Amino acid sequence: MTQPTLLRGEHLQTALDLAASGLPSLPLRAGKVPFGNCRRCANNACGGRPKMKTPGPCACPGVCHGWAAATTDPHVITSGPWRRAWLQAEAVAYHPGGAGLTAVDLDNADAIAWARQNLPPTHVVPTTRGEHWLYLGAMPSANAVRPGVDIKSTMAYARWLGFGTGTMTALPDTVRALIVKKPTTVRPAAVAVPAPAGGGECPHRTPTYLDRGIAMAEQRIASAREAVHATVYRTFLAVLSTHGRCGCLTEVHVARLFTAAQAKGESPRHCTDAWTNALTTLGL
Repeated sequence: MTQPTLLRGEHLQTALDLAASGLPSLPLRAGKVPFGNCRRCANNACGGRPKMKTPGPCACPGVCHGWAAATTDPHVITSGPWRRAWLQAEAVAYHPGGAGLTAVDLDNADAIAWARQNLPPTHVVPTTRGEHWLYLGAMPSANAVRPGVDIKSTMAYARWLGFGTGTMTALPDTVRALIVKKPTTVRPAAVAVPAPAGGGECPHRTPTYLDRGIAMAEQRIASAREAVHATVYRTFLAVLSTHGRCGCLTEVHVARLFTAAQAKGESPRHCTDAWTNALTTLGL
């Protein structure tokens, strides 16, 4: 048996050791990437979505669904398809979120210095270029949350580099806050709407009525728990149907609506598209 084969056999043993400790693992091939879909699952034919938010139902026995394939089941790990994959593997990875963990991936010395100044001490694993700081608790994963810093937790994998040192502490709010998008200041174009027929005085031109309407629209967007795109569009449509034909709306009002939408994760482009579509729907 050659030395590379011996090394890859150690990867299989590492996977079994991780499974025993509750860490779901998966093999990485050359380039430190997961194994690709098998023929049966090619192009997500099985419904699986290895790089999307959720894996689809799939009875494939192989290790071909990225982070979603990570397992703690020793029977799966030692099965024929998985054993062959482990014997070809170049490294071992694990799914932090699957074990209720979050890895803050610090990619360079500057990122490590930032973490030491801003994050509570925790379990540290040295990496090739930096460190992984492991916390108890799972959260959404995100890349480049700041220079040299990635978050690896749910729906992501991290390379296994050993047990590290230090006591693992609870996931702090300072780490959770790294993935929260800050609202972008928006200066939308002026809303051009026709004046009332006959040039009469606008019935909505009272600060209380208009401000209450904008505040209610902001609250409706902020309260959205799902279908945010649709909620933003319907809210813009409602505001324009009430105030869009008389010239009430100013850039300040529209900016408030755009800011509320962006606080829920909408991009400036999404806001502009929703606003334009609402104008078109109402024929403004």
